[in-house]
Amino acid sequence: MKDGFIKVAAASPKLRVADCRYNLGEILKVVRRAAAEGVRLLVLPELCLTGYTCGDLFFQSILQQGALDALGTLADETRSLELLIVAGLPFADGGKLYNCAAVLYRGELLGLVPKTNLPNYAEFYERRQFTPAFAGTRTVIFRGKEVPFGTDLLFSCRELPEFCLGIEICEDLWVPLPPSTHLALAGATVIANPSASNETIGKAAYRRSLIRSQSARLLCGYVYADAGMGESSSDLVFAGHNLIAENGTLLAESALFTEDLILSEIDVARLLGERRRTTTFPDHNDELRRIEFSWTLRETALTRSFPIRPFVPDDRADREARCEEIFSIQATGLCKRIRHTGCGSLVVGISGGLDSCLALLVAVRALDLLERPRTDLIAVTMPCFGTTQRTKSNAELLCNALGVTFNTVNIAESVRLHFRDIGHSESELDVVYENAQARERTQVLMDIANEMNGLVIGTGDLSELALGWATYNGDHMSMYGVNASVPKTLVRYMVQYAADTASDQTLRSVLLDILDTPVSPELLPADGEDIAQRTEDIVGPYELHDFFLYYLIRLGFSPRKIYRLALLAFEEMFGPEEILKWLRIFCRRFFAQQFKRNCLPDGPKVGSVSLSPRGDWRMPSDACAALWLQELEEL
Repeated sequence: MKDGFIKVAAASPKLRVADCRYNLGEILKVVRRAAAEGVRLLVLPELCLTGYTCGDLFFQSILQQGALDALGTLADETRSLELLIVAGLPFADGGKLYNCAAVLYRGELLGLVPKTNLPNYAEFYERRQFTPAFAGTRTVIFRGKEVPFGTDLLFSCRELPEFCLGIEICEDLWVPLPPSTHLALAGATVIANPSASNETIGKAAYRRSLIRSQSARLLCGYVYADAGMGESSSDLVFAGHNLIAENGTLLAESALFTEDLILSEIDVARLLGERRRTTTFPDHNDELRRIEFSWTLRETALTRSFPIRPFVPDDRADREARCEEIFSIQATGLCKRIRHTGCGSLVVGISGGLDSCLALLVAVRALDLLERPRTDLIAVTMPCFGTTQRTKSNAELLCNALGVTFNTVNIAESVRLHFRDIGHSESELDVVYENAQARERTQVLMDIANEMNGLVIGTGDLSELALGWATYNGDHMSMYGVNASVPKTLVRYMVQYAADTASDQTLRSVLLDILDTPVSPELLPADGEDIAQRTEDIVGPYELHDFFLYYLIRLGFSPRKIYRLALLAFEEMFGPEEILKWLRIFCRRFFAQQFKRNCLPDGPKVGSVSLSPRGDWRMPSDACAALWLQELEEL
């Protein structure tokens, strides 16, 4: 529960129709298993104490009483467990019968929630036996105690206020305005749905889509427990399709036609953070009744996975589709800038590295879209003290394969003259030595653009901007930065995608060699053909930094929580001390380098994270990193 994680479960116990004692025994098996796994919220299917398919047997008082007796025993048997249980049963009140979800905790019935939307079409005829939920909340008596009964109930943890549970039942989710919408707007961060949804062709996919989209729309966790194969097969078959989702992401799913328990961890702190940053998510509606309970706060063992590359889809088809979409966004943005300025050419500094390669590919696509000749793109390679033959050759081969105009401007003598002008020794390989080359390259590009009525296209990526790994007013500056919101880990896959889809074998070969070249600014003298500067040896692995960037900026996690997740995600790649070292460096650099981001050139946003000072990220240049670094020191 620390860091906001709540372990939740959905289960389809083995059932017999109308056999409440047998059902109770099977439910208790599931409950004990869930408790042993550290689950704090267990959701069971609709009408699970009796079975959903009892039909007119629901009118039998003996079945109604059998369900109440089973509920009482379930309460007694779970008195020692810190486990919130949601279970379904028929409940009679005021001459009417209701399809209800009971919420149990430590031997107490906290509340009863009746089903609002009763299906009475196709294979369903619930209105034959049940009455739809009434407005508001009543009080009923269960085992001599008053219990709130109604749809306007929320179940909230005192010790973890981020956890607030709302309940809707099966069909309630499938209607145009589900009760979960009202519940989430009132503060529910997790929705439980005890359900009995029979299986037909294509229904599982629709059900999955429905739950994912509802959790995304409401910025909530969603736990869906489905009736299993023990239901009557007279006309319907039930598959026990259980699902757990969080803000559009499916965390766990059972195989169809199984009777099992699935579990995962919902990050309620993240969900509340998402709601705070989403200004269109309304303020809480305080009209609903909150029923509080207490949990002992413990660290939740995490079973859910955290991808090491949060910006890159794992599935190849999804990844290729994303790469294609990003290329289209980048190229379309550049097309608009070309049309607006009426420029005669595009100017790109090409180094033989990944970022300039991607910028060149985007610029070529933009010119193709505008039906302009690729020769309007002027690619300039500017070798100097650290340039290797491999990168220089790759730059030329790439430009020739793409059919763009290629120029070489050796800047070594210009930089030496500059050193003489400012009295700097060429043997002193310091920041002046490095940055003078970067700024000279930018000057060359800008002047060529002036001469050719052109636009200088920036090549720097999102990861470099986060770390400030750019020379201020050097490669930091351009007239339009097409890569500004593409993280380094994704840049690599975009170039790989370009190689995989290239029809020209020469182009494919050079793209693959660029991918195989170490990331380097090549500003220090090379040792023969061995690149002297390897960026990831200096600032750290980009896989780690992109992971840190996503969870710090996109989700607002604390350094301690990011460190915990990184330990899980990278356990086979990096040790704890190495992760902590680079996380400290990331936090220091991110704060110290904001001044570079506060004067960025324009560039298109392509994903959920951008550091544009005009859009997603507004931060003073002199903000202090002390709180973030202090938390890391305490680790």
